[in-house]
Amino acid sequence: MADSILIIAGEASGDLHGSSLIREIKNLSPETELFGVGGVNMQNAGLTMLYHSDKLNFMGFVEILRHIPFIKKVQRHLINEVIERKTKYAILIDYPGFNLSIAKKLKKLGVKIFYYISPQVWAWGQGRIKKIKKLVFKMFVLFPFEEVFYKKNGIDAEFVGHPLIVKLSNYNFKEKNELYEKFHLEKDKDILLILPGSRKHEVSFIFPNVFSAAEKIAKKFNLQIVVACSNSIEENYIRQVVNSNEYKIISGFTYDLMKHSKFGIIKSGTSTLEAGLIGLPMIIVYKANYLSYFIGMLLIKVKNIGIVNILIGKTVVPELLQSQVNESDIFRISEEILSDPKKIDLMKQELSKLSQILGRKDSAKITAQRIIDSVNEKN
Repeated sequence: MADSILIIAGEASGDLHGSSLIREIKNLSPETELFGVGGVNMQNAGLTMLYHSDKLNFMGFVEILRHIPFIKKVQRHLINEVIERKTKYAILIDYPGFNLSIAKKLKKLGVKIFYYISPQVWAWGQGRIKKIKKLVFKMFVLFPFEEVFYKKNGIDAEFVGHPLIVKLSNYNFKEKNELYEKFHLEKDKDILLILPGSRKHEVSFIFPNVFSAAEKIAKKFNLQIVVACSNSIEENYIRQVVNSNEYKIISGFTYDLMKHSKFGIIKSGTSTLEAGLIGLPMIIVYKANYLSYFIGMLLIKVKNIGIVNILIGKTVVPELLQSQVNESDIFRISEEILSDPKKIDLMKQELSKLSQILGRKDSAKITAQRIIDSVNEKN
């Protein structure tokens, strides 16, 4: 009987990275059955999807509290499937609130738990460290400092590289003129790129203030505004949040847009690392429900929230948080950068360090090999 592995990813980025991991596991062990929670990418890679990750895509303490009954229902279902299938292994991908909660139940059933893409426990203090030490067999981490952090806390961890390195090195970027022609962009204007988030509530909190500032920036520096739309957001929802003909929405070509844009206004998250690795000068913005943000700020233990700044070890990219996400501040900071070519060049130089810091490892391939080796040891 083939082994089965429960795999859970609760967000768009987890679905993307999870799909690469599933493919590598299937390459090594085609008969292994993978089931659980993910998105279309993971499903296409071979996941038997019991729940779409969109159904669990909540962010912030208030939003999660509201959905606790549904979360518990999903967890009960997944646990029942583990029991029915006699599953001995689980791969949890980021999404710590849900994953560390279900990990406790899995551990009681004797399931060996692998964690791929670490929760940001180094940022949020060490409350979750004890849980991870008790519940997780091995952490596969994407950043070098995470391996050091976990090992210091007595947890088996391995830096396997960041999946974006392989993804970007294999990506076939469109030429600028090809991109402009495809989407009927104005040839005499550079792009001011906005990434307002992959969740509806993020877009509604962030986009209106960002757009009003972007209009002023575009006018002053002769730019055209393009919004890179996440696959998890419908274009018409973005139009509902800001109804204007002064911007263009483009889906599915985010990396090409990052490569050929003059400047970015980007919501804090994976997108900032993608933009940093591609070398796009930018500012980072983040705004949430006030209570969620207030609780978060009480818990957070790092100086910066932008992963590019954390990796480089200083504030290379300006971060505008909560009340600072307003037309005046966004325009002022962006204007300071765009008015000074030296600042643009310096930011690009600093961002070029990211690929050196992250190295050239193939994280999905390494992680899949470690997991299958562990499964085979037991059999």
